[in-house]
Amino acid sequence: MRLPRDVRGSDLQKALQTLGYRPTRRRGSHVRVTTGLNGEHHEVIPMHDPIKVKTLASILKSVAVHHRLTVD
Repeated sequence: MRLPRDVRGSDLQKALQTLGYRPTRRRGSHVRVTTGLNGEHHEVIPMHDPIKVKTLASILKSVAVHHRLTVD
């Protein structure tokens, strides 16, 4: 699957809210989001415009593994 090249940090944060992630901390240009579904899981999202593709891939992979989903 080819990842989009124009994903903003705020858009990713909103998308992760559908999986139960809520912002818990902000430091500079990074936001930490946490979910309690399937055990506690934290992820740090850079609020950049756009997020680098490898960073986005890493975040999506981590979220997918936690929720037992595929990245697609």
